Amino acid sequence: MSKIAVIGWGSLIWDLENLTPNIKGDWLMEAGPQLPMEFSRISPKRKLGLVVCLDPEVGVGCQTNVISSAKSDITQIIDDLAARERAPLGLIGAVHADGLKKGRMPEVTETVAAWCDANGWDGAVWTDLEPNFSAHTQQVFSIDAGIAYLRTLSGENLTEAFNYIENAPVQTRTPLRSALAADDWWQSLKENGEAG
Repeated sequence: MSKIAVIGWGSLIWDLENLTPNIKGDWLMEAGPQLPMEFSRISPKRKLGLVVCLDPEVGVGCQTNVISSAKSDITQIIDDLAARERAPLGLIGAVHADGLKKGRMPEVTETVAAWCDANGWDGAVWTDLEPNFSAHTQQVFSIDAGIAYLRTLSGENLTEAFNYIENAPVQTRTPLRSALAADDWWQSLKENGEAG
């Protein structure tokens, strides 16, 4: 039976949601491959907050986490993750020992394939949603642009954005997240209980 890993670094860690019946065991924190990521995606699912995605242009290598799928059919596992992420099948990355390699970035699929080989996994799946900050805002993503965007949010949109970024695993240490940790406005949200 194939042993397939689900790789996670964002909300999947604290909210498996409808994926729950299809996994077994607990998250193995920091056990996954290091992949380039940043909070450079504006998510309709998360009330237009910034969410973390694979982004080799502005992201940095972050340690990922893994959990085992209860299934052994890679196609079913791709379907399961796509359903959890409300994502098209084309935006779920996957590698398998049978030669399957799918994903937006060849360097990521190669990294994951090598990690599988080195760690005794027959395959892995991951969320491969693309950064869309520039398309959404007509601005190139930067730390300053990201913080400026977050400042435009209010009410439940800001609360959702704040909670998502603060709840992301500590391993997801991106430049934007580091900047927010030192940002007076962001920290005041925590202190005043206005978000969270």
